[in-house]
Amino acid sequence: MGVTFDTNIYISAIAIPGGSAEEAYRYAVHQDFELFASIAILTETANTLRNKFAWSNEKIESLLTNIGNVAVVLKIQPHIHVLHDEPDNRILECGGQAQADIIVTGDQHLLALKHYEGLILMKLAEFLAKIRTRVERNN
Repeated sequence: MGVTFDTNIYISAIAIPGGSAEEAYRYAVHQDFELFASIAILTETANTLRNKFAWSNEKIESLLTNIGNVAVVLKIQPHIHVLHDEPDNRILECGGQAQADIIVTGDQHLLALKHYEGLILMKLAEFLAKIRTRVERNN
């Protein structure tokens, strides 16, 4: 199963230790699904951590290295203009180019799509229920 996380999932995983987003990321670390990210998603994540959380460049670089060790990071040329918010379009592009199955997001504009070119857009809680069931079945 291929999955793309929206930027807000990465931010929540980092900013709320022990939370649901961190749990989802841990499933990726344990290779319970294949995680896909893009340079644009990681850039937005870095900018948010720098500007809203005052993270140092060294701390951000360490985090991005960690994500790069877990996820397949794609370099994508922007080309989708489905939604008004361009960062949301970058999420769709990543999921589409990766031929992922699921985009996990809390963004209402993305969630309103429900499906996009074979991708299922779902909330974090829905994704966690799905991955927990999948992991339990495989153990």
